[in-house]
Amino acid sequence: MPSAINTNVSSLIAQNAITSNSLSQSKAMQQLSTGLRINGAKDDAAGLAIASKMTSQIKGLDQAVRNSNDAISMLQTADGAMVAMGDMLQRMRELSVQGASDTNVTSDRSALNSEFSQLSSEVARIAKSTQWNGMNILDGSANGSTGSFNFQVGASAGQTVNQVIGNMGAVASTTGTANIGTVAAGAGSKQIDTMTIAGTYSVGDVITVNGRNNQQFQYTVTNTSLNTIATGIFNGMNTAANGNTSFAAANGVTVTNGTAGAVTITGLLDNVTIPSPTSAVATGGLANVKDMNISTQANAAAAIAAMDTSIAAVNSQRSGLGATINRLTYAADNLSNVSQNAQASRSRIQDTDYAKTSTELARTQIIAQAATAMLAQANQSQQSVLALLK
Repeated sequence: MPSAINTNVSSLIAQNAITSNSLSQSKAMQQLSTGLRINGAKDDAAGLAIASKMTSQIKGLDQAVRNSNDAISMLQTADGAMVAMGDMLQRMRELSVQGASDTNVTSDRSALNSEFSQLSSEVARIAKSTQWNGMNILDGSANGSTGSFNFQVGASAGQTVNQVIGNMGAVASTTGTANIGTVAAGAGSKQIDTMTIAGTYSVGDVITVNGRNNQQFQYTVTNTSLNTIATGIFNGMNTAANGNTSFAAANGVTVTNGTAGAVTITGLLDNVTIPSPTSAVATGGLANVKDMNISTQANAAAAIAAMDTSIAAVNSQRSGLGATINRLTYAADNLSNVSQNAQASRSRIQDTDYAKTSTELARTQIIAQAATAMLAQANQSQQSVLALLK
């Protein structure tokens, strides 16, 4: 029987038990409500750090899977474009074989060459304009004109797969340049200078004319005829002469069109020479298609070998693409497997074990009821002290 009233030790013990049990009960209810065993650092500090690190890995793996699938789609786009190019090259070879026979008359060769030229232009256009996500992928312009693509296929830095898609163009990529030198000081008499357009150009080539005061005029070739190019430059420079450029009429400069690919510039240009622009050089995997025709038996015979080379270039590029597509497919499958197992491992660390936690909740609820009853008994037991005061 207790002999003190001020301090009810039994009640304090029951209260502490209720408080401790209440914390355990709240924790169990939180875990069951959120589905997470770790809801704060206090729950499992080491487990929280490990789970967070694994979350970073899982998110990286899942994004790498998406990267791999995007890369596959991009390479399949390139492969699909080259399927069309290969089909056209096969047809061009067929036309070349047909044109190499002297059973054809001039009109026949003209018809054959017309189709051949149109197909050649379309091959060049596809190589130049095929894009993925706004990027040209068949002209070798990616990453500083290396044609190199790096695909991130892992959760960590450096886990990449590289694929080079070479320039499959059939059009020249270099440009011709003509320079107008500095005008001598105090020049008072007009001098006639002739700029001759020489060399062989392709549609899309750019000829830059550098004038005084860092002014330039650029002409993009639309027809490979030298006379047509000269006329285009003449017309463009005449237009430029109306503005504030080195060809300004205010400088006393006039431009006239000559013949045989020549443009004549007349003005205060003493002691100035205008060198011929450098000839553009064809580049790209299908460069040998550039300016080819089958208008004669000899040209058609030469085109057969050229088409073989071009077809081999396309097949080689497609073979590389196919190998990388297969590699990326396996990489994506492996990444998905690693992500799956990483998620399973993280689950064991941070997710609630419902069987265990629901049992814990039932235990704490029973103890809470028992502790409450014992607290009532502890408080009631003090009443017996009153008997001493009667």
